[in-house]
Amino acid sequence: MSNISSLPEIAGDAGLALPPDDEGAWRDALKRALDGVEFGYALNLTRCIGCRKCAHACLKENNQSRDSADDIEMSYIRVLEMNKGAINLETSNVYYDPATVPQKDKYYMPVQCHQCRQSPCTKVCPVQATWQEKDGLVVVDYNWCIGCRYCMAACPYDARRFNYKKPTISKDAINPNQSYLSNRIRPKGVVEKCTFCLHRTRNGKYPACLEVCPTGARVFGNLLDPNSEINYILNHKRVYILKEDVGTQPRFYYFFDK
Repeated sequence: MSNISSLPEIAGDAGLALPPDDEGAWRDALKRALDGVEFGYALNLTRCIGCRKCAHACLKENNQSRDSADDIEMSYIRVLEMNKGAINLETSNVYYDPATVPQKDKYYMPVQCHQCRQSPCTKVCPVQATWQEKDGLVVVDYNWCIGCRYCMAACPYDARRFNYKKPTISKDAINPNQSYLSNRIRPKGVVEKCTFCLHRTRNGKYPACLEVCPTGARVFGNLLDPNSEINYILNHKRVYILKEDVGTQPRFYYFFDK
């Protein structure tokens, strides 16, 4: 079983410091799944301009390792630059770096964990360190993870990250609002992933990536609520499911204005 009282030791081993009163904060930070809630996310490909503000916000919110402010390699969000007129991942470019965005004849597709109903990542874990909660969120217990990376190989969306080295993040950059199953400091040798910012969303807030989007391209809500904005999107917009043929039944959707 995971030992919650040992969590501050993880940060100490990584050479990092936690905020004051961390012991009580850890015990309050389990952030249990909510009853009557199934989280879903939708992204408007017509509005996304490829600015990557979502990727940077994800990095800061989730205490991800980074060598500089511009280092988004560990971000849970990969923004793909695509040629207009087709959805072709083989010709997409994740390392685009023009002077301004959006570029002519291009569109942009942010990709992150799809919180799949039929999640292949959870099925291949040999130690059951990753599982799906009742509100639909796929989580990882970093204390149990053995770093085999089977889950990374199984994920069709390249949505998981592996800590190859001791995390690097300045003490003043640490987000003190942490949760056991989401953005607490991770040690070297474990896999991490997006949890739709469960430390925020289970407290009635939006994910960090949604709040910084300058074009309002992101929609988040409760799939079980027929009056939610995300259900309106799914019922009235032209919706696209990435890699639908692999049968993962994701809770992350793309849509178009027209």
